[in-house]
Amino acid sequence: MKPFTVLNGGCVLMPYENIDTDQLIPARFMNRTRASGYGGYLFYDLRYNASGGQIPEFELNKTNGSELILVSGHNFGCGSSREAAVYALLDYGFRAIVAPSFGDIFRNNASKNGLLTVPLADQEYTRFVRQLSQSEFKDVKIDLAKQTLGFKTSATFGFEIDPAIKRKMLQGIDDLAETLQYQAMIENFETKYLQNKQWLFPK
Repeated sequence: MKPFTVLNGGCVLMPYENIDTDQLIPARFMNRTRASGYGGYLFYDLRYNASGGQIPEFELNKTNGSELILVSGHNFGCGSSREAAVYALLDYGFRAIVAPSFGDIFRNNASKNGLLTVPLADQEYTRFVRQLSQSEFKDVKIDLAKQTLGFKTSATFGFEIDPAIKRKMLQGIDDLAETLQYQAMIENFETKYLQNKQWLFPK
């Protein structure tokens, strides 16, 4: 997992509430392997019409694809528990999602894959979106260590994050990698335990 420290980049604003995981990645595309990539299917049914042509009015079709931050409305990532929704966002190029609230399972899946979820209280979210439009959706900075979101020339907003998630994202490690940091201790415990409980594995 790639470490997340400081992120500077542009934003895509999709201020809609209750964007669910089936909108993020329709179920019919979930038979793909992780290595084959999901980015091309992000918001597929909203990005393309029935004949496969782009829908010009849809927000992602108005951008150049270099934006790193998606800004959305309440309850982002609600719905089913499909982890592929996170894969689709990451593979498209997003590294962070800013919203007033998130679906619990989505937020958990995001943290395990290096996608930062930034929750903002309603008042701060409104202020941030207003400033975002004034900045032409550019020059946004997220500092995970300081837990701040802001712009180069204006005020910053603080956000909350679980300390354990923050530590792992800063280091770029997942749950397995964190466990392996204690491999020597685990092996030492196992050796001593089996020496005292030899009856577990009789010869």
